[in-house]
Amino acid sequence: MAQIKVYGRRSAWADRRGELSDLLHASLRAAWRLPDGKRFHRFLLLDDGDLVAPMRGDRYLIVEILCFTGRSDEAKRGLVRDLYARLVPALALDPADLEITIVDVPPVNWGIRGVPADELSLDYPVEL
Repeated sequence: MAQIKVYGRRSAWADRRGELSDLLHASLRAAWRLPDGKRFHRFLLLDDGDLVAPMRGDRYLIVEILCFTGRSDEAKRGLVRDLYARLVPALALDPADLEITIVDVPPVNWGIRGVPADELSLDYPVEL
């Protein structure tokens, strides 16, 4: 399981949510082998004055990935590398205008389909 929160300025990203979602999911599929249908993206777009980042450009993005524990440090590094390699050129971003955070939590702390997630059988790997 992985859910993504994207923070950015509405003026820069409102019309590009679909493109950004496709790029994010392509990275998750490549790096972590998530199935095509496992796409959970939330766009938390802010008014210009609500995102204060003086050393960043107007198209500054924060990507937060919430996932189950189990992925190795190398798998996390691989996802970060893939995201930068994919998003920076496709969106014409300066690398300094993209920040990525991976937050992993034990599956027992996550409820899905009426049960704690550690009781689910998943159709994709988490231990990478």
